[in-house]
Amino acid sequence: MSDEQLSRAPVPDRAEDDSFFPSAYSLTQYTSSKTDFDGTTYPKPYKGGKWKILMIGSQERYLMMKGGEFFSTGNHPVEMLLPMYHLDAAGFEIEVATISGDPVKFEWWAFPHEDEAVKATYKKYEKQLKQPKKLADVIGEGFTAETPYLGVFIPGGHGVLNGVPFSKQVGDILHWAQANKRFTISLCHGPASLLATAVDGGKFAYEGYEMCVFPDSLDTGANIEIGYIPGPMAWLVGENLRKYNVKILNTGITGQVHRDRYLLTGDSPLASNNLGKLAATTLLEAVEA
Repeated sequence: MSDEQLSRAPVPDRAEDDSFFPSAYSLTQYTSSKTDFDGTTYPKPYKGGKWKILMIGSQERYLMMKGGEFFSTGNHPVEMLLPMYHLDAAGFEIEVATISGDPVKFEWWAFPHEDEAVKATYKKYEKQLKQPKKLADVIGEGFTAETPYLGVFIPGGHGVLNGVPFSKQVGDILHWAQANKRFTISLCHGPASLLATAVDGGKFAYEGYEMCVFPDSLDTGANIEIGYIPGPMAWLVGENLRKYNVKILNTGITGQVHRDRYLLTGDSPLASNNLGKLAATTLLEAVEA
């Protein structure tokens, strides 16, 4: 059977009523058994022992769509694990947290099972991903100038739209990162997390920034047409970011990445390798300065 003959109907998830995985056809368009990882290494990794990365994952699987049906989602494994590979290879310890402390949820149907770099990263961090820290425990009594996170990494996958953009805790961390010249790293739907800085009347921290984000045009068009998502979304990432004068640089998904001050972003899963390299080299330059 050719790809074109595969069904474009979203596939029911038997674990939850009225919930769906992407269609068989859409997976041929959006997933692959290997990534574009090119063997990048870092001959002078960070060995200082102080600076770490805080990775905030999604603990939610089911994203409610506009029509009430659920998309069975989570974090995209490539968007999480490939940037983690680069940051880890560059010498930075990574701590994993979710808002609730519950396990990170993955879009396992997108896992590249023939990609050794991604598989090795998953294996190394598997315990943390299944037993992450609770974000409130990470924050404690609040971050200070001495808090040793050089970067905050928030990967994409539609699951990030659950909770993270509406979390004051996430917003407080991102405000802290901005105020203390720490890096924020995100891609695809992950930049929705930046909206958390405006929760409870807070001032949006990225007014006028340029960034790469997954295009709304795909979530309102092709993603529905090919059955990747089971219907229109309740809200759109780009539309909401633009309310704060954000300039989204990409119109499609080509693997584009961008740095604007201390914000590093990428357009889609295709940007995972590029963003990982950008983040690793940028952070290494920062600790060497």
